[in-house]
Amino acid sequence: MHVLVVTAVAAEADAVVAGLAGFTALGLREMTGGYELRGHAQYMPRPASVQIPVVDVLVGGVGPAASAAATATALAFSTYDPPYDLVVSTGIGGGFAPHAPLGSLVVSDAIVAADLGAETPDGYVPVDELGFGRTVHRPAPALSGRVAKLLAADPAVRVALAPVLTVSTVTGTAARAAELTRRHPRAAAEAMEGFGVAEAASGHEIPCLEIRAVSNAVGPRDRDAWEIGPAMDALRYAFAALTPVFEESS
Repeated sequence: MHVLVVTAVAAEADAVVAGLAGFTALGLREMTGGYELRGHAQYMPRPASVQIPVVDVLVGGVGPAASAAATATALAFSTYDPPYDLVVSTGIGGGFAPHAPLGSLVVSDAIVAADLGAETPDGYVPVDELGFGRTVHRPAPALSGRVAKLLAADPAVRVALAPVLTVSTVTGTAARAAELTRRHPRAAAEAMEGFGVAEAASGHEIPCLEIRAVSNAVGPRDRDAWEIGPAMDALRYAFAALTPVFEESS
């Protein structure tokens, strides 16, 4: 399987790479726009007809627009045919209580653009209800369910299979958190890139999944309460645990 993993910042990419223990680093591949792919392949004995698993890690930037542009560039300039078998948006993010406490992992069963729409006198209306565009990408249930099960194999790791919200402005108040919870009661995490990555993957008809490691609670902004270290540890664990998925033939 050829997999493209997209993070927002380099520290998240480092955590992903640290989890790819069974893979050999292939070095950097530069693309137009200044993007760089960190390639990794698993060179284990296998029949010549079986595809060598490859995981490319891309730092796409912060926010849905940056992540969409970076992902689309990687897919357009891919030397694989098809470009990739799976695209994964990942990194740290905020968790909605009680679904996703600090240090837990969230696997998307829906990737939702939570602020793509219009404010009206009657409240917020998503863009698809306005009659154009879309606000939700739904990973294949078999894929998201299997990934969640693999990550939950360690009983010490809490895993939620739930919607992940994409926002352009991180939630920093209790009122905003309550509004998002009202509109998306099953949502377990909030981040800034997933929907952009999913839009680019959809344009190339490639499956997409989002995985978030929870570093902070969605609500009043309290930077001192964030636990980035444990979240990065959870992210590293996640990509070590997903080796069986990456080893599959496309």
